[in-house]
Amino acid sequence: MIVFLLAILLIYGLLHFYIYYKIKTALALGAVDIILVIFFMAIMVLSPIAVRLSERYGFESFARYLSYIGYTWMGLAFLFFSCSLPVDIYRLLIYTGGLAFKVGPSSLLPSPQLALMIPAVMSVALTFYGYFEARSIRTERVVIESPKIPEHIGRITIAQISDVHLGLTVRHGRLKRILREVARAKPDIVVSTGDLVDGQIDNLGGLAELLRDMHAPYGKFAVTGNHEFYAGLDQALTFTENAGFTILRAEVSDVAGILTIAGIDDPTAKRFGLSMGISETSLLSKLDHERFTILLKHQPVVDRKADNLFDLQLSGHTHGGQIFPFAFLVGLFYPADQGLSRLEHGSYLYVTRGSGTWGPTIRFLAPPEVTIIELVHKDT
Repeated sequence: MIVFLLAILLIYGLLHFYIYYKIKTALALGAVDIILVIFFMAIMVLSPIAVRLSERYGFESFARYLSYIGYTWMGLAFLFFSCSLPVDIYRLLIYTGGLAFKVGPSSLLPSPQLALMIPAVMSVALTFYGYFEARSIRTERVVIESPKIPEHIGRITIAQISDVHLGLTVRHGRLKRILREVARAKPDIVVSTGDLVDGQIDNLGGLAELLRDMHAPYGKFAVTGNHEFYAGLDQALTFTENAGFTILRAEVSDVAGILTIAGIDDPTAKRFGLSMGISETSLLSKLDHERFTILLKHQPVVDRKADNLFDLQLSGHTHGGQIFPFAFLVGLFYPADQGLSRLEHGSYLYVTRGSGTWGPTIRFLAPPEVTIIELVHKDT
């Protein structure tokens, strides 16, 4: 965990060095200006740690304000880098082309000032747009036909939420918008595929009650994500249970004799020494495979030894990249990073973009979603 944290800080620090270099190259900064810029960037690099420490020791108001500032800056900095890199590549190509053909500076070569201002204006505009995109919850509908759905039932509607990240920045307003989308679908079942909470969760007053009022006649089911362990597993489980969910930790639930829902812990459980010690294959192999089986699993990784033991895996974790073009990096780790995929043995994997946000309260080209899955009887 320490190595991972140091690696993240190094990468984030290098991003700030790039931004600092761009500013210093373009602007005539005095010694005081340089010190102020470096001081601000140092605070921003360390702000995620400062947020968690402030939250842990009870300075919640300070932690909330710092999180809005620090995480908004994080999103802005990433967007600036994404907008600036193509400009710098263009400048490099023009410059090296001039050297290769032994011609003087070209009028096509943007000045350092322009190379700073273009991505700065674009990133600010995209940050504003991303703030509103993150608040616009979409409903994604998926229909899956199967002869395993009893004919007399005909259709079962499932609402999936994931990666809500209730905490400092995702609070009552965002949760109410998510729950309105769920309520419109009138689901038979509601599932949460991890990261319902984020960080310290001592002061989430009223949020569990909002979730508990969400109606689902066949039940509400949840599994852990990585952030349940970061937040403190006991607190996270208590909150989730108070919200009316049945938590499946390497466990199986029979749903009204119609279908089976199985759930497993996020792999983070092993790093914290809290694994249930039951493999996915062992859990699923004991089930009645004549009945439709849903596997709830936070990360969209398919166990090839078990993909013929379930009919539908529901996952999250990726946020669809949350801020484009971060989706390209996410895709390197999770080839199925969003949407519906048909697996080798005829089962399905659905990966939601998630309903909330982590870190920056912005999304860009990865809008949040509530997923409505309809399981429909199909004759063989």
